[in-house]
Amino acid sequence: MGKKIVDGAYSTMIERLKSDNNPNFFFLTYDKSTFEIRNFLTIPKYFFVPSIIEKRKALSPTARRAGWIGCNIDVSNIPELGKIFFVQNGLVKSKDEVLEKWSKTDFVKATQNIESKGWLLDVLMCVEKIKKEEFSLDDVYAFEGYLKAKHPSNNNVKAKIRQQLQFLRDKGVLNFVGRGQYRMKLKGR
Repeated sequence: MGKKIVDGAYSTMIERLKSDNNPNFFFLTYDKSTFEIRNFLTIPKYFFVPSIIEKRKALSPTARRAGWIGCNIDVSNIPELGKIFFVQNGLVKSKDEVLEKWSKTDFVKATQNIESKGWLLDVLMCVEKIKKEEFSLDDVYAFEGYLKAKHPSNNNVKAKIRQQLQFLRDKGVLNFVGRGQYRMKLKGR
């Protein structure tokens, strides 16, 4: 599976993300020569926020649907915790493993406001990018510029980072070790 998945109309996708009835997404990859399933995964609907939807260029005036604007789903901006595999690299996951992984994502579902959810998922992505089980607040602060670019109206990015880390701690995703040190509790895989 690549970083981006081509999807339908941009405006329709954004409307669905903001509604209460947006769907969970399922993705399948297979070996074209043997037709064997390589990966089958779901991304729960509550991991979809507008910032992972990329607006494509409008179709040219000479196209059959001139002016139509499609979108791509940027799965590279979805935390690993939100990618629940039934089959991964050709290996079937057990039912218990899938259900356990799904239950670990419930804390995201509880976040109703789409902007707050965006912040939560963005900070979680930053924590995952650190690629260390134990990390410091300064490690996350290193993403301040990235987060400021994603949320330009926020002038207190460091405070927002601390707030999201506290939320992730309270939801059992992270452990606060002390003196600005955290430990990842829930693994994305």
